[in-house]
Amino acid sequence: MPQVRLHSEEPAAVRRAVLVPGQVEDWAPSACAVVAEQLRHHGIAPSGYPFARCHPLPDGLIAAEAGFPVAAPIDDCGPVERSVLPRGPVLAVWHTDPDQKLDETYHAIEEWLRAAGAVASGDSWEVYHDLPTCHHVGVRIEVIQPISFVR
Repeated sequence: MPQVRLHSEEPAAVRRAVLVPGQVEDWAPSACAVVAEQLRHHGIAPSGYPFARCHPLPDGLIAAEAGFPVAAPIDDCGPVERSVLPRGPVLAVWHTDPDQKLDETYHAIEEWLRAAGAVASGDSWEVYHDLPTCHHVGVRIEVIQPISFVR
């Protein structure tokens, strides 16, 4: 069931890449592993579950970032850079059905936005509640969509 809540701004440590649509699912687990290793090397504990966020580019490519929220902003270090998950109202929707395509969850978000008189106010991100392996993101995925309500 979709849930509206207020999200606090969260600093994050991420790895970035420009990808074609469809590559994120294969890229995100290894990117999270690189970030986790860098955080461990610097004695920094993640403050939440791994995530991936995509920003569409005008040429059809995607600027992707994947990593972990952290308690305080980090210094850019090698392949790992600082990022921020934004504050504000969000719609959180769980995807837990391994037989269901993640696209169906995004479609459900679009339908909820239309019915609620809300609009997306930024790029969504996926939180992986099953710790990803280097080859797999798991099935318990929470999709977070920043929103605003139209009057």
